[in-house]
Amino acid sequence: MLIPEGGSCFELEIKKSRFISEVTPAGSPAEAREILKSKRREHPDAAHVVHAFITGAERQHMGMSDDGEPSGTSGKPALEVLKGRGVTNLMLTIVRYFGGTKLGTGGLVRAYSEAARGALDRLKTVPLVTYTSFRIKADYSFYQPLSATAGIHECRIETESFGTAVEIEGLVPEEKADAFKAAVTSLSSGRAEINVGSENQTVILE
Repeated sequence: MLIPEGGSCFELEIKKSRFISEVTPAGSPAEAREILKSKRREHPDAAHVVHAFITGAERQHMGMSDDGEPSGTSGKPALEVLKGRGVTNLMLTIVRYFGGTKLGTGGLVRAYSEAARGALDRLKTVPLVTYTSFRIKADYSFYQPLSATAGIHECRIETESFGTAVEIEGLVPEEKADAFKAAVTSLSSGRAEINVGSENQTVILE
Protein backbone atom coordinates (compact mmCIF):
# COMPACT_ATOMS: atom_id res chain seq x y z
CA MET A 1 0.00 0.00 0.00
CA LEU A 2 1.20 3.48 -0.89
CA ILE A 3 0.55 6.97 0.47
CA PRO A 4 1.28 10.38 -1.08
CA GLU A 5 4.63 12.04 -0.56
CA GLY A 6 3.38 15.60 -0.83
CA GLY A 7 0.78 16.67 -3.37
CA SER A 8 0.38 17.10 -7.11
CA CYS A 9 -1.52 19.27 -9.56
CA PHE A 10 -2.69 19.00 -13.17
CA GLU A 11 -4.68 21.34 -15.41
CA LEU A 12 -6.75 20.44 -18.43
CA GLU A 13 -8.80 22.56 -20.86
CA ILE A 14 -11.61 21.12 -22.95
CA LYS A 15 -13.86 23.38 -25.05
CA LYS A 16 -12.80 26.35 -22.93
CA SER A 17 -13.75 24.64 -19.66
CA ARG A 18 -10.78 24.50 -17.25
CA PHE A 19 -10.32 21.47 -15.03
CA ILE A 20 -7.80 21.93 -12.19
CA SER A 21 -7.12 18.67 -10.37
CA GLU A 22 -5.10 18.46 -7.17
CA VAL A 23 -4.12 15.57 -4.92
CA THR A 24 -3.52 16.39 -1.26
CA PRO A 25 -2.51 13.98 1.54
CA ALA A 26 -5.43 13.28 3.90
CA GLY A 27 -5.28 10.91 6.85
CA SER A 28 -9.02 10.71 7.52
CA PRO A 29 -12.44 11.63 6.08
CA ALA A 30 -12.45 14.63 8.41
CA GLU A 31 -9.17 15.88 6.91
CA ALA A 32 -10.60 15.36 3.44
CA ARG A 33 -13.60 17.52 4.32
CA GLU A 34 -11.35 20.30 5.56
CA ILE A 35 -9.35 20.17 2.33
CA LEU A 36 -12.57 20.43 0.34
CA LYS A 37 -13.62 23.51 2.31
CA SER A 38 -10.22 25.06 1.63
CA LYS A 39 -10.44 24.41 -2.12
CA ARG A 40 -13.88 25.97 -2.27
CA ARG A 41 -12.53 29.07 -0.56
CA GLU A 42 -9.65 29.19 -3.05
CA HIS A 43 -12.03 28.98 -6.02
CA PRO A 44 -15.18 30.91 -5.12
CA ASP A 45 -16.05 31.52 -8.78
CA ALA A 46 -15.71 27.91 -9.93
CA ALA A 47 -18.77 26.18 -11.38
CA HIS A 48 -18.00 22.92 -9.55
CA VAL A 49 -15.52 21.53 -7.04
CA VAL A 50 -15.75 17.78 -7.51
CA HIS A 51 -13.91 15.51 -5.09
CA ALA A 52 -13.03 11.90 -4.29
CA PHE A 53 -10.97 10.49 -1.41
CA ILE A 54 -9.64 7.24 0.02
CA THR A 55 -8.22 6.90 3.55
CA GLY A 56 -7.28 4.15 6.00
CA ALA A 57 -4.64 1.43 6.10
CA GLU A 58 -7.09 -0.94 4.40
CA ARG A 59 -8.56 1.81 2.19
CA GLN A 60 -11.73 1.35 4.20
CA HIS A 61 -12.93 4.96 3.94
CA MET A 62 -14.00 6.27 0.54
CA GLY A 63 -16.15 9.13 -0.59
CA MET A 64 -16.94 11.37 -3.53
CA SER A 65 -19.30 14.07 -4.81
CA ASP A 66 -20.40 15.34 -8.22
CA ASP A 67 -21.01 18.81 -6.73
CA GLY A 68 -23.83 19.64 -9.09
CA GLU A 69 -22.55 17.89 -12.20
CA PRO A 70 -24.94 15.24 -13.65
CA SER A 71 -25.00 12.19 -11.36
CA GLY A 72 -22.18 9.74 -11.98
CA THR A 73 -20.26 11.93 -14.43
CA SER A 74 -17.53 13.33 -12.21
CA GLY A 75 -17.08 12.15 -8.62
CA LYS A 76 -17.58 8.47 -9.44
CA PRO A 77 -15.12 8.29 -12.35
CA ALA A 78 -12.60 10.25 -10.28
CA LEU A 79 -12.97 7.76 -7.42
CA GLU A 80 -12.60 4.83 -9.82
CA VAL A 81 -9.27 6.26 -10.96
CA LEU A 82 -8.15 6.53 -7.32
CA LYS A 83 -9.24 2.96 -6.58
CA GLY A 84 -7.13 1.68 -9.46
CA ARG A 85 -3.87 3.14 -8.17
CA GLY A 86 -3.32 1.26 -4.88
CA VAL A 87 -2.87 4.51 -2.94
CA THR A 88 -4.55 5.56 0.29
CA ASN A 89 -4.75 8.66 2.48
CA LEU A 90 -5.34 11.12 -0.30
CA MET A 91 -7.92 13.67 -1.34
CA LEU A 92 -8.52 14.52 -5.00
CA THR A 93 -10.27 17.75 -5.90
CA ILE A 94 -11.17 18.76 -9.44
CA VAL A 95 -12.19 22.37 -9.90
CA ARG A 96 -14.13 23.21 -13.06
CA TYR A 97 -14.47 26.65 -14.56
CA PHE A 98 -17.26 26.38 -17.13
CA GLY A 99 -16.30 27.52 -20.62
CA GLY A 100 -19.78 27.97 -22.03
CA THR A 101 -20.06 24.70 -23.94
CA LYS A 102 -21.75 21.64 -22.45
CA LEU A 103 -19.71 18.46 -22.77
CA GLY A 104 -22.48 15.90 -22.39
CA THR A 105 -22.39 13.00 -19.93
CA GLY A 106 -19.77 11.03 -21.86
CA GLY A 107 -17.60 14.08 -22.31
CA LEU A 108 -17.78 14.87 -18.59
CA VAL A 109 -16.78 11.33 -17.62
CA ARG A 110 -13.80 11.49 -19.96
CA ALA A 111 -12.79 14.96 -18.77
CA TYR A 112 -12.93 14.17 -15.06
CA SER A 113 -11.22 10.81 -15.54
CA GLU A 114 -8.41 12.46 -17.50
CA ALA A 115 -8.06 15.20 -14.90
CA ALA A 116 -7.84 12.61 -12.13
CA ARG A 117 -5.24 10.55 -14.01
CA GLY A 118 -3.19 13.64 -14.77
CA ALA A 119 -2.83 14.55 -11.09
CA LEU A 120 -2.12 10.96 -10.03
CA ASP A 121 0.46 10.47 -12.76
CA ARG A 122 2.40 13.36 -11.24
CA LEU A 123 2.05 12.16 -7.64
CA LYS A 124 5.08 10.85 -5.77
CA THR A 125 4.30 8.06 -3.31
CA VAL A 126 5.97 6.15 -0.49
CA PRO A 127 5.05 2.85 1.20
CA LEU A 128 2.57 2.98 4.07
CA VAL A 129 4.34 1.75 7.22
CA THR A 130 2.45 0.22 10.14
CA TYR A 131 4.04 0.68 13.54
CA THR A 132 3.51 -1.14 16.82
CA SER A 133 4.33 0.21 20.26
CA PHE A 134 7.22 -0.87 22.47
CA ARG A 135 8.42 -0.21 26.01
CA ILE A 136 11.92 -0.83 27.33
CA LYS A 137 13.14 -0.69 30.92
CA ALA A 138 16.87 -1.09 31.46
CA ASP A 139 19.92 -0.11 33.47
CA TYR A 140 21.53 3.23 32.61
CA SER A 141 24.57 1.49 31.17
CA PHE A 142 22.42 0.27 28.26
CA TYR A 143 20.95 3.64 27.34
CA GLN A 144 23.37 4.55 24.52
CA PRO A 145 23.42 1.14 22.82
CA LEU A 146 19.63 0.89 23.15
CA SER A 147 19.21 4.30 21.51
CA ALA A 148 21.52 3.27 18.69
CA THR A 149 19.63 -0.01 18.18
CA ALA A 150 16.33 1.86 18.07
CA GLY A 151 17.73 4.08 15.34
CA ILE A 152 19.00 1.12 13.32
CA HIS A 153 15.51 -0.42 13.41
CA GLU A 154 13.84 2.87 12.39
CA CYS A 155 11.99 3.29 15.66
CA ARG A 156 10.21 6.47 16.65
CA ILE A 157 10.99 7.40 20.25
CA GLU A 158 8.04 9.05 21.96
CA THR A 159 9.08 9.29 25.63
CA GLU A 160 12.16 8.69 27.74
CA SER A 161 12.20 8.75 31.53
CA PHE A 162 15.16 8.53 33.87
CA GLY A 163 14.32 7.24 37.35
CA THR A 164 15.84 4.25 39.04
CA ALA A 165 16.12 2.86 35.51
CA VAL A 166 15.86 4.13 31.96
CA GLU A 167 12.43 3.70 30.39
CA ILE A 168 11.93 4.23 26.67
CA GLU A 169 8.60 4.13 24.88
CA GLY A 170 7.99 4.46 21.18
CA LEU A 171 6.95 2.86 17.92
CA VAL A 172 8.74 0.26 15.82
CA PRO A 173 7.80 -0.79 12.27
CA GLU A 174 5.84 -4.04 12.52
CA GLU A 175 8.11 -5.78 10.04
CA LYS A 176 11.14 -4.95 12.23
CA ALA A 177 9.53 -5.65 15.62
CA ASP A 178 10.86 -9.20 16.11
CA ALA A 179 14.40 -8.25 15.04
CA PHE A 180 14.34 -5.19 17.31
CA LYS A 181 13.23 -7.23 20.32
CA ALA A 182 15.92 -9.83 19.65
CA ALA A 183 18.60 -7.12 19.30
CA VAL A 184 17.63 -5.47 22.60
CA THR A 185 17.67 -8.83 24.37
CA SER A 186 21.06 -9.71 22.88
CA LEU A 187 22.87 -6.44 23.60
CA SER A 188 21.62 -6.42 27.21
CA SER A 189 22.23 -10.14 27.71
CA GLY A 190 18.58 -10.45 28.64
CA ARG A 191 18.74 -7.84 31.41
CA ALA A 192 16.62 -5.22 29.63
CA GLU A 193 12.87 -5.61 29.99
CA ILE A 194 11.18 -5.11 26.60
CA ASN A 195 7.54 -5.35 25.62
CA VAL A 196 6.66 -5.11 21.94
CA GLY A 197 3.27 -5.23 20.28
CA SER A 198 0.89 -4.08 22.98
CA GLU A 199 -2.82 -3.73 22.31
CA ASN A 200 -2.29 -0.43 20.50
CA GLN A 201 -0.97 -0.46 16.96
CA THR A 202 -0.51 2.80 15.13
CA VAL A 203 -0.55 3.49 11.44
CA ILE A 204 1.69 6.42 10.58
CA LEU A 205 -0.26 8.56 8.18
CA GLU A 206 2.19 11.26 7.23
